[in-house]
Amino acid sequence: MIPFDPGFQVLSSKLSNLDLSNNQFNDKSILSCFNGNLSTLESLDLSYNELIAGSGLKVLSSRLKKLENLHLSVNQYNDSIFPSLTGFSSLKSLDLSANELTGSGFQLQPMRLGKLENLDLSGNQLNSSILSILSGLSSLKSLDLSRNKLTGSINSFQLQPVRLGKLENLDLSWNQCNDSIFPSLTGFSSLKSLNLSGNELTGSGFEIISSHLGKLENLDLSYNTFNNTIFSHLRGLSSLKSLKLSYNELIGSTIVDGWCELKNLKQLDLARNNLGGSLPDCLGNLSSLQLLDISENHFIGNIASSPLTNILSLEFLSLSNNLFEVPISMKPFMNHSSLKFFSNENNRLVTEPAAFDHLIPKFQLVFLSLSKTTEAFHVEIPDFLYYQYNLRVLDLSHNITGMFPSWLLKNNTRLEQLYLSDNSFVGTLQLQDHPYPNMANLDISNNNMNGQIPKDICLIFPNLRILRMAKNGFTGCIPSCLGNISLLNLDLSNNQLSTVKLEQLTTIDYLNLSGNNFWGQISDFPLHGRKACSVLDLSNNQFSGMLPRWFVNSTSLKALDLSINHFKGPIPRDFCKLDKLEYLDLSKNNLSGYIPSCFSPPSLNHVHLSENRLNGPLTYGFYNSSFLVTMDLRDNSFTGSIPNWIGNHSSLSFLLLRANHFDGELPVELCLLEELSILDVSQNQLSGPLPSCLGNLTFKESFQKVYVLINLFVLRSIADAYYETMGPPLVDSIDSLEKHSMPDFEEVIEFTTKNMYYGYKGTVLSYMYGIDLSNNSFVGAIPPEFGNLSEILSLNLSHNNLTGSIPATFSNLKHIESLDLSYNNLNGAIPPQLTEITTLEVFSVAHNNLSGKTPERKFQFGTFDESCYEGNPFLCGPPLRNNCSEESVPSQPVPDDEQGDDGFIDMEFFYISFGVCYTIVVMTIAAVLYINPYWRRRWLYFIEDCIDTCYYFVVASFRKFSNFRR
Repeated sequence: MIPFDPGFQVLSSKLSNLDLSNNQFNDKSILSCFNGNLSTLESLDLSYNELIAGSGLKVLSSRLKKLENLHLSVNQYNDSIFPSLTGFSSLKSLDLSANELTGSGFQLQPMRLGKLENLDLSGNQLNSSILSILSGLSSLKSLDLSRNKLTGSINSFQLQPVRLGKLENLDLSWNQCNDSIFPSLTGFSSLKSLNLSGNELTGSGFEIISSHLGKLENLDLSYNTFNNTIFSHLRGLSSLKSLKLSYNELIGSTIVDGWCELKNLKQLDLARNNLGGSLPDCLGNLSSLQLLDISENHFIGNIASSPLTNILSLEFLSLSNNLFEVPISMKPFMNHSSLKFFSNENNRLVTEPAAFDHLIPKFQLVFLSLSKTTEAFHVEIPDFLYYQYNLRVLDLSHNITGMFPSWLLKNNTRLEQLYLSDNSFVGTLQLQDHPYPNMANLDISNNNMNGQIPKDICLIFPNLRILRMAKNGFTGCIPSCLGNISLLNLDLSNNQLSTVKLEQLTTIDYLNLSGNNFWGQISDFPLHGRKACSVLDLSNNQFSGMLPRWFVNSTSLKALDLSINHFKGPIPRDFCKLDKLEYLDLSKNNLSGYIPSCFSPPSLNHVHLSENRLNGPLTYGFYNSSFLVTMDLRDNSFTGSIPNWIGNHSSLSFLLLRANHFDGELPVELCLLEELSILDVSQNQLSGPLPSCLGNLTFKESFQKVYVLINLFVLRSIADAYYETMGPPLVDSIDSLEKHSMPDFEEVIEFTTKNMYYGYKGTVLSYMYGIDLSNNSFVGAIPPEFGNLSEILSLNLSHNNLTGSIPATFSNLKHIESLDLSYNNLNGAIPPQLTEITTLEVFSVAHNNLSGKTPERKFQFGTFDESCYEGNPFLCGPPLRNNCSEESVPSQPVPDDEQGDDGFIDMEFFYISFGVCYTIVVMTIAAVLYINPYWRRRWLYFIEDCIDTCYYFVVASFRKFSNFRR
């Protein structure tokens, strides 16, 4: 709040404009500001405050009789404000956007503001009932009702278009209006601008608009579901200057009937549809066209033979992300003297005869993007650029070769953003000898440049905000002057730098020095004591010593990566103060000790502590990190049970606890993790049965979980450059060209599948679903519910003590690629239904007690060799060497059968034969002893001798045992 003293009261008597926005004024304090004479005030801005009641406005209206412009946006006003506004009789412009207006709750009377011309009610919760208050605004020219809750049609009786006959601009975007709105709009015959974007329109009945709104100049229908029939309904809008149909359902070859007849059209936006084919010839008839955006479609053809060569009025042209062929010489546009913005990303640059290479174009571009446009692996920078002197933004990233083009800087002294990444530039970085004060973003990452970073780089680019030189071969030290300029983003990762001499980093927000040769104690690092840094990546270096405590002074720290270094000792308890931390990677160091129980940042999304020597139980570390997506604790020495509170982390997608000493049973709370994609608890000491509820996990793809941080450093708006050179655009296609600098911070998950250890990232990670419970001591049967994991790609239950049969429900695992059940005690037959799984690449049931015939060798099962089945002595059939007959092989295991599984022996015949033989032998011995007295005496002596031998053996053993105890 600003204090108001007598001096302000004296000054206020002469004020015509007063801006009190972005403060904390409430209704009481704002009234105290207007005790003096403010009768001359014509414009008042009270936006972004804490105003609630409309009663204060009623008092102000009696004091501000000449007020014409009133801004009340982003406060907390409700519907009670409307009666309080009637006293502002001179008001011409009123802004009530982003408040808490609903338009319901009581009967609203028409607003009696006869001079009001501009009314902004956007960003509220208004429904159609609000329209009744607008009928008294007879002078209204502009009405903004965007981003509300208007549904269906507009009640023309309530809005009374006759009384709003002067309305020229109507914005109904981002509501829930449907096609029934079209008849409601026909009464506004004076409309010049209509915005219906972001609704639920399909185009049915749109033709009525064409016949009634003949003065319409600007029409925005983007973000709806219009189809190609909309083109034929545009013919009647002969005054149309701007047409926007991006983000709709336009498909196939363009239908030229209608829109090619709009001879006054200056701006046409058809971007982000599914249009294809060649550009229609009639497009060349639009001789007044200044802005054309047809990006992200499927258009084809060589631009040299397209009608675009005849539209010399073009100022803005975006062809990006189509299937065009564009001559590298830019010959088709050599005579387009008005062309300032040209975007041609993800098309094909084609070469031409050498005679065209040195043509001098008539255009002077402000913006040029030729990113990802070459078919050949490398091409040189196009020659036409030698004649460009007014570039502000230049993107030549991907597949350009040669030396660093320092002449581009020499020719374009107003250059602000230069993107030369992912090329094959070689040599040292040669800069001009005079400063470029406008340069804000320089990206030369992922080239083949070497040598040292020029020491005078800060003198050449004194206002640099983003510097990205990653993935080159730069050596030596980082220039100390980089600490003295206003850098936001510094990425020097993956070079061969070895010395840090930054004096001070007062503005740095993102710092990436990973993959270099820095070494020594991190306590001496230049960021010591810094508070503003959000992202710090020092991974893959040679840093050593203890983790420093000064990190806790970085109160804005969101991401910290110190992995692949030589840090040792415990995680400091001071880390518990990093409340804003979202990403932490301390993996592959020599850290030891417990995780502090207080370490539980509430915003933490991803934590990687793998491959250290951390130990102890997981008590309450991460307990309050309710937004946790990744918990990677692999290859440590953690003990105890997996805590039950793990089930409270509903966002958890990747739980990696492999190679620790966890024991006890697997907690059933894991089944509550609805977002779980990868579960790895292999190589522990877990026991007990497998929770059947794991079969209820529903694997869902999500791109959000693979993004760590998306820090977009938006520098200078491209639209600003357009305004400066050609005035305000009629549509916002300029915004689509905005260049962002995104930190290269990507989540990587390591997981074993198909007997290999893979690192998953990006889009692949969003589709990866797997469970690894191997190398534990789980017992009992495999739950049949595991067959419900229909989206799973990898399941490993090997090296446990599981028993019972293989569930036939596994045939429902239609997407599985790797299934390992080896080294258990499974029995019964292999379900033949498994052959229905056509995605299986790795399969193993080796070293169990399975019996019967191997599955039929068809589909994927025809590729599995003997090693997949070995160690099951009662299995037979190919690819095993022991064959089996159909009669001796049960087709399916029969649980709890009385006969059981007797293998290849007929047990009934065995028992009968054994009994007969035993009886014959006993009877023969008895007969011989009875008939022959000699043999009878010999038998008795033998029995007596055996008894004596056993007696003396027992007595002798007892004496030895007694002596031993003494």
